[in-house]
Amino acid sequence: MHRILIVGGGAGGLELATRLGRTLGKKRRAQVTLVDANLTHIWKPLLHEVAAGSLNTSENELNYVAQAKWNHFEFELGSMCGLDRANKRVLLAPMTDENGTELVPPRTLDYDSLVIAVGSRTNFFNTPGAAEHCICLDSLQQAENFHQKLLNLYLSAHARRTADGTVSIAIVGAGATGVELAAELNHAARELAAYGLKGIQPQNMAITIIEAGPKVLPALPDRISQPVHATLNKLGITVLTSAPVKEVTAEHMLIGDGTLVPAVLKVWAAGVRAPAFLKDLDGLETNRIDQLVVRPTLQTTRDDDIFVLGDCAACPLGDGSDKTVPPRAQAAHQQASLLAKSLAARLDGKPLPEYRYKDYGSLVSLSSFSAVGNLMGNLMGSVKLEGWLARMFYVSLYRMHQMALYGLVRTGLLMLSDRIGRSTEPRLKLH
Repeated sequence: MHRILIVGGGAGGLELATRLGRTLGKKRRAQVTLVDANLTHIWKPLLHEVAAGSLNTSENELNYVAQAKWNHFEFELGSMCGLDRANKRVLLAPMTDENGTELVPPRTLDYDSLVIAVGSRTNFFNTPGAAEHCICLDSLQQAENFHQKLLNLYLSAHARRTADGTVSIAIVGAGATGVELAAELNHAARELAAYGLKGIQPQNMAITIIEAGPKVLPALPDRISQPVHATLNKLGITVLTSAPVKEVTAEHMLIGDGTLVPAVLKVWAAGVRAPAFLKDLDGLETNRIDQLVVRPTLQTTRDDDIFVLGDCAACPLGDGSDKTVPPRAQAAHQQASLLAKSLAARLDGKPLPEYRYKDYGSLVSLSSFSAVGNLMGNLMGSVKLEGWLARMFYVSLYRMHQMALYGLVRTGLLMLSDRIGRSTEPRLKLH
């Protein structure tokens, strides 16, 4: 039986494993195996809500073991650390407990077709002190770590019975993650005070967004970024543009012009690069940010049996330039859909389809305050959305991800459960 091995259970890898399990796995045309270093999955665009405490992770996590059982694929817990292309084997690192004791020794998994979908990690651009002092939002654990640090500051101020406490937060990067996190934190400050944690008043949460470029949301047109900037100013969030960070210390961010921005909590959301182990991975071609270079079929340039999707793939944009597909959730979703067809075609000996990126627009949520974005399509061109309608479209992106994983009926039940839960649970995670 043909062995399809998918490494990485992010949005793209998990959707692909689910699709292939329902088709090739269920009909026993292929053995589909998903590998991930975690037992659960959460949609990465939700991590800023986890960090602010406005999302209940236990209700939005998906268990890989259960998903595999329901959808006719296998799951292996592990972290890829190497590749043996000659023998078609993936090398998995040893697994240890919290004390460093080895639980599972290094092992290998064989494949006939390999899909690498290991996502991305934060790019600190070699900024001194950034890796040591900044929190990233690459994983659920990092987002929960930030939330716990924030909550501890509030609980400490509350215990002192003072109302003059302050908390300063600096966010490097004014892309979607940085902007959405700032808005969620502003909302969280109001909710925490409403629940009685009044040691730090909402106006005393000082949030600063630091952007090296000339505007917020640099990837979007001015007609989208300008109203977002105005909303952030209205919320009392300080936005510094054309302000590259030169150094990060335990107490400050040093800006290029010499300005010191004080910050107790520091978040780096300024760029991504592929995991370091992909560089020089058994001779596969990579670019300057360690992405694996692929052809339009999503096959690597040096091995037809290895496919790559998502943030770790340097896929040509197909517009005649040397640009690559941007690291966005919609790209991973499109590539997973294509590879579900490609791998089935491969088993039948048919030609593989080529991937062409389709930009359906961008939506940015400013917590409960607003949402803004643009939708793009062949019939309507580019349409700007704001307010309630934009918020509904933003929520629908997550529901579409859930439908790809759970199906229509179960997604509907999850939506009903979420509606009921809002009336019986606190609006903010308080632990």
